[in-house]
Amino acid sequence: MKERNDTVITCGSMSSVSPIPSYSPAAPPLPTPSQFSFSVASTRWSSRPPFQAANLFLRSLTLVFSFGSALSLAAPSPAKTMFRKSPSFYNNTNLLYCFIVNILTFLYAAYQLFKGICDIAHKGVFISDAVSDYTSFIFDQLAGYLLISSTSVAVPVIQQMDHSTSLWKAATVSVCMSFAVFLIIAISALLSGYKFCKRIIW
Repeated sequence: MKERNDTVITCGSMSSVSPIPSYSPAAPPLPTPSQFSFSVASTRWSSRPPFQAANLFLRSLTLVFSFGSALSLAAPSPAKTMFRKSPSFYNNTNLLYCFIVNILTFLYAAYQLFKGICDIAHKGVFISDAVSDYTSFIFDQLAGYLLISSTSVAVPVIQQMDHSTSLWKAATVSVCMSFAVFLIIAISALLSGYKFCKRIIW
């Protein structure tokens, strides 16, 4: 009996002394983002630089051509004669309307250009992307409508003017530049409309 107890004690001590293999849990896998969030982020960052570059280029062209159109009406070549004074654009309401529209388009293009530069430099701190998409879509449509309407009312006036006057040359250059601004604004409106639909639908 005593021998059996010694055997039991010995086995118990051996079992207590035997090392127990330590279990170390495996490191948890790194969290992977959702498939949808990854696709949206990659699409946004991959498509944003081309849109910004195209936007800056179109806004710069709009700024230059609208300024040239307004300047050609405001400072025509001084073709004065001894017996009559050269006519001015502010005596005609249609040409004055064309001048005002080009000035407004110039200010709008300057704002868009400044906003685009701030978006690249400060990553959208100046104005949020959602507000920018809404305002760009609305004001591009409005600017395009004003430009085509001012050009359409200025063309009949130019056809009725004396071709030998300096105002006729200035108005012709202004209308040509104004129509070029309309084409550029139309392309900008297509891009802003694409971004607007992408934000709402997709």
